[in-house]
Amino acid sequence: MKNKTLKQNKVNIITLGCSKNMVDSEVLSGQLVANEIDVAHENEQSDHNIVIVNTCGFIDKAKEESINTILEQTALKEAGKLDKVYVTGCLSERYRGDLAAEIPEVDAWFGTLELPLILKELNADFKKELLGERMLSTPKHYAYLKISEGCNRTCSFCAIPLMRGQHVSKTIEEIVAEAHALVRKGVKEIMLIAQELTYYGLDIYKQRRLADLLRAVSDVPGIEWIRLHYAYPSKFPMDILEVMNERPNICKYLDMPLQHCSDNMLKAMKRQITRAEMLQLIQDIRSRVPGIALRTTLITGFPGETEADVEDLKAFLEEVRFERVGIFTYSHEENTSAYDLPDTIPAEEKERRAQSIMEVQQEISFEKNQELIGKTFRVIVDKKEAGRYLARTEFDSVEVDNEVIIHTSEKLYPGDFVTVKITRAYDYDLEAELV
Repeated sequence: MKNKTLKQNKVNIITLGCSKNMVDSEVLSGQLVANEIDVAHENEQSDHNIVIVNTCGFIDKAKEESINTILEQTALKEAGKLDKVYVTGCLSERYRGDLAAEIPEVDAWFGTLELPLILKELNADFKKELLGERMLSTPKHYAYLKISEGCNRTCSFCAIPLMRGQHVSKTIEEIVAEAHALVRKGVKEIMLIAQELTYYGLDIYKQRRLADLLRAVSDVPGIEWIRLHYAYPSKFPMDILEVMNERPNICKYLDMPLQHCSDNMLKAMKRQITRAEMLQLIQDIRSRVPGIALRTTLITGFPGETEADVEDLKAFLEEVRFERVGIFTYSHEENTSAYDLPDTIPAEEKERRAQSIMEVQQEISFEKNQELIGKTFRVIVDKKEAGRYLARTEFDSVEVDNEVIIHTSEKLYPGDFVTVKITRAYDYDLEAELV
């Protein structure tokens, strides 16, 4: 089949995995637009002839989804519905050689840091002056802002350093410039993301500078909310809590993955922190920022985890009473130090443990939500769905946390900030009326 000319090309980018991948896809889109190449995210029109699959390689389920998506796209190519299929992202970075041998229908494979090479393949120029410019795939009122790449931590279960390399911070000036650009696009809420937020600045400034970065981004006119995702608990920079208190546009919200609570698991996971230290940190954070919403993620089914460890984790949740919790089942990843440990817990048992842990958190979430009935909150409207508006408080991030369901005949728009009174509460969602 003869390839279409460059002017006729339309690229569809399919993004899998985390918000950090989404940002990479948005940056790629911005570069393509600047080169006058038509591009879409998750194009439903099917009028594209080139596909770029931005893959995830974090855990088994994500890898399976990525491979299935690649196979779906190569099948479309074989059927004559696509001219080219390219693959980039974490899975490609990690398994490029093996995948290229198994799926030869893919036209080219690229790693996580090979944006210029992707552009070259598409006869496009990499425009350095566009750094920070993106074509948003999110609704225009919120966006993710990546402040660094890679990770220097050595957690035994994690393959991210294999796929993303060592920690590299952007400068404060670069991040602020990107924040200004996002505001010009209509963004009101910015979620700062990284593999490891709290390490920010150590590589380029020789000291942790997350607090300084927060002040600088907070000063950007037009930013209503800033929230923090993926803060490592060991050697946590307490000075960011002062900034959170002094700046009203920094949400009292912190996403801090703990992974487990029992000391034997924390040691095996190489988390560089003990249960007692975590409890003290959580107490200190809550005392310094009253009302803060703490989100964490946990792993169950790690090699050597016992029923006693699972019960310990449940007791830990009852004691700490996090506002938000997510849970993963352990995935045995090649070339991680945990890969040398016997992965003897069956997948079904891992899932059972995860479910039993989340049942504890579900009850905690329900009880905490019940306490909100009758209280008023400032919320941001995300969308209208089934005749009702879906919004969030400052204590809830996009997609992973609670939603506030607003019933009103008034016309609201995505990105509107309104004040509501909570009227009903469920396990993970709230109902409200306009005040």
